Amino acid sequence: MDSDARRFPPGDVRVSDAERDRALSELSEAFQAGRITADEFGQRSSQALSARTGKELTAPFADLPLGGGPANAVPADIAPPQRANGYLVSRLTIGVSLTAICFGGVAITNATRPGVSSWTGVLTPAVVTVLCVVLVIVLRVRARRG
Repeated sequence: MDSDARRFPPGDVRVSDAERDRALSELSEAFQAGRITADEFGQRSSQALSARTGKELTAPFADLPLGGGPANAVPADIAPPQRANGYLVSRLTIGVSLTAICFGGVAITNATRPGVSSWTGVLTPAVVTVLCVVLVIVLRVRARRG
C-alpha cells in the first residue's frame, strides 16, 4: 500500500505522533481481525513507533489491506457519523413534553388568578412552554429524518 491510500505523509516526509498513533490503531484492528499474530503485532508496532518518515511508517502495512479489516472497509476516520439513538430521542421528547405541560399549566393558572404580575406570572411560563413545544417539534422532525 502506498502512503497516499492510508493518508500518511509520502516518502521521506516526517510523520507526527498522531500519525504513529493512527498506524498503531490500524495494526490493532489487523490483529483483532486475525490478519497478523501477536508476535507480528509487536514487531510491526515497534516499527510504527520508531518510524520517522512516511515510507518507514507504511512499511508494516505492506501486506495488509486498507483499514486492517476487509479489503473494502472504510477507514475509521472517514466513517459516516452515527445517527442519534431513537430511544434517547423519544425519552427526551417525553421529558420536554411534560415540562411544556407543566409550564403551560402554571401560565394558565397564573393568568386566571387576580393580582399576579403579567410578566413573571404568565408570560415567562408561557414563553418556556412555547420553547419546549418548538424543541419537541425539532426533535421529532430530526428523529424521522434519521
